[in-house]
Amino acid sequence: MELFERETDPDKNWLPQDGTVNYFGKIYSTSEANSFFDKLMKEIKWENDKAVIFGKPIVTKRKVAWYASQPFSYTYSGTTKVALPWTATLEEIKQSIEKHTGETYNSCLLNLYHSGEEGMAWHSDGETELKKNGAIASVSFGVERKFSFKHKQTKERIDLPLEHGSLLVMKGATQTHWLHRLPPTKKVFKPRINLTFRQMNIR
Repeated sequence: MELFERETDPDKNWLPQDGTVNYFGKIYSTSEANSFFDKLMKEIKWENDKAVIFGKPIVTKRKVAWYASQPFSYTYSGTTKVALPWTATLEEIKQSIEKHTGETYNSCLLNLYHSGEEGMAWHSDGETELKKNGAIASVSFGVERKFSFKHKQTKERIDLPLEHGSLLVMKGATQTHWLHRLPPTKKVFKPRINLTFRQMNIR
């Protein structure tokens, strides 16, 4: 238990140039965050992620799920997913972060990392299905993990610890100019659930 909550300024831009990243810190109490974590573990239809790396199909230890307001198809890492309808829990979280961010979201990609050995490589969320320069809201439940940004040209690095029950928002030109990742670590043994709420293009 922390004696003092970390001070966070949701208006602060953590990127020095070419994009906007706002970190709201913990938007849920510990009890609320614990409740959401338990519900998501039980209710979400988790599946091992499939990807095509250098032409070879692989299955990750990390598990994923894809939910939305309509059955959007979403292609990344060489595979296509079709969204499942919102659960009541996801709707509740979505409405909460829409109030915090002033943005609207119609889809959510969820990731379940069982321990620190599971992470995400450098990438940007620039798929054509996503709204250009649209906000992506990242909500974290579970163990705290470091989240990293790297500028595509200058290679400048920014690291942020994402806390249990916290909210981070990427918007503007961030995906055009910056990569991000969840680096693996052997120092973390507990699971983390990450929800990235997005705005898909409606055709």
